[in-house]
Amino acid sequence: MAKPRRAAMAAHTSRRPHNLRERARLVLVVKFQPLIWRTFLLILNCNMMRSNANCGIRFKHTLVRDAAYASLVKSRRVHLHAAIASALEQRFPEIVQTQPETVAHHLTEAGLIEKAIGHWLQAGKNASLRSANLEAIAHLERGIELTSRLPADKSRDRSELDFQLVLGPCLIATHGPAASTAVATFARARELCERLGEPPEYLQVMFWLATVSVVRGELPQALEAVAALLSAAEARGDRPALINATRGRAMILFFLGRIVEARQAIERAVEMFGASEEVDRVAARAAGQDAGVAMLALMSWVLWALGQVDEAVARMGAALERADAVQHAHTHAYAWYYASVLHTLRGEATIAQAYAERCLAISEQHGFRQWLGLSRAIRGICAAMLDTSGSRLDEVKAALDEYQRAGYQLGITAQFVLVCAALLFRNEAEAALELIDHGFSIVSRNSERCFEAELYRLKARALLMRGASDAEAESLLDQALRIARSQQARSLELRATTELARLWINQGKRAEARNVLAAVYGRFSEGFDTRDLKEADALLVQLQ
Repeated sequence: MAKPRRAAMAAHTSRRPHNLRERARLVLVVKFQPLIWRTFLLILNCNMMRSNANCGIRFKHTLVRDAAYASLVKSRRVHLHAAIASALEQRFPEIVQTQPETVAHHLTEAGLIEKAIGHWLQAGKNASLRSANLEAIAHLERGIELTSRLPADKSRDRSELDFQLVLGPCLIATHGPAASTAVATFARARELCERLGEPPEYLQVMFWLATVSVVRGELPQALEAVAALLSAAEARGDRPALINATRGRAMILFFLGRIVEARQAIERAVEMFGASEEVDRVAARAAGQDAGVAMLALMSWVLWALGQVDEAVARMGAALERADAVQHAHTHAYAWYYASVLHTLRGEATIAQAYAERCLAISEQHGFRQWLGLSRAIRGICAAMLDTSGSRLDEVKAALDEYQRAGYQLGITAQFVLVCAALLFRNEAEAALELIDHGFSIVSRNSERCFEAELYRLKARALLMRGASDAEAESLLDQALRIARSQQARSLELRATTELARLWINQGKRAEARNVLAAVYGRFSEGFDTRDLKEADALLVQLQ
């Protein structure tokens, strides 16, 4: 039984399935004796193993495989793993290139740690490029564990940092930047950078840490961090860091309600990205998604708020087109979520729901936790708007609660105003008021003011539905208008003005209603087929 056992063990030791012909060549290269090879074939013919032209050969039963492997002494296992790794490196360059994790496994088991580390890193990079993030994380964490066995010096720190830099975007995609595992990785990467004298990758790490503050809703602190990052990126001439810092600043400014400044920043980011070399564009993807797609998607929200509601769709279309071109799964999820919110804001629930479904599907496929709850929420909001007989709003609230419990706060007021609109559409004023109050608490705590005007408008409408006085509602609408005008958020100004005009019509102030609404409506030059402008136009016709 010794020879069959040795032959079976050889199959186990080279456990990664290759093409059957390649496996046969490999076994011969490792110099098995002819009789052992014949015994190996006998095992195959005795139905203990299965073969396939594409998948190679495997044991049918893991117990048989493990028993064969366990029967060998450790020194023999180490020898065979080393021999297989050597054979792969010398005779099978295509396997080394496409399946570095196979070589890494054998080198690790052979105790050849330094050689194994490089292959684990390449395996992580390969999986990451395929958007196989969970596989990449497993390879990278294995490599990080091996680096701890190296002598404690700068070489070890550099080796570990290489792994952490690839691991970061994978964790951003699967867990989200605010997840404890991601934050720990960012912090460790910063520590390693500081030990190594702040190498070029330091700015990438600092952007990750700034992103943590952003998604946690710590907007003023994040703005300071990004300002420092911008200065450092300019001083170092680091184009990828400059691209990400510029678009990051634009995002923060938008959510702070500084919408005109946000537009200026995002336009600079788009111009900078367009003038960049492809290598810098790809390097900027270390933020977790394609920077070109992300900045165009953000620009669509900014333009919608400023009243350029059709140009917003054009920019979103460009973002989606680029997402299709780069074929990066997390970028697709990012773009589809932004598209779903944009079309919900435009009152196009059917289109928005389709994008939310696509975001949800790819997030479930790849485990993008950050987008799961958000896309479920938008899907539920759209479903409630399209079918008032059903109820998906409990699912929406649950999804948003889960999103916040995970440490995320950014953009939550956008979700709240969309949910409240759906609640009021269903005459659920009490539930809407509860959510609006929650939204105001976030505005107060996080300074997320981009939809503050809308919260005031929705509160006025909800109170009127509950029987509140016209004076109370008008005071809230005046506040909504002051905020929208100060932000130059023309879309939100139009909504508040339309609401105020309706109130004044009920009070008999028809001339005042017509004058104030006509002034705001007249500043629009596009978007006349959207719900908001149609409603305003219908009201103006009524007032003629």
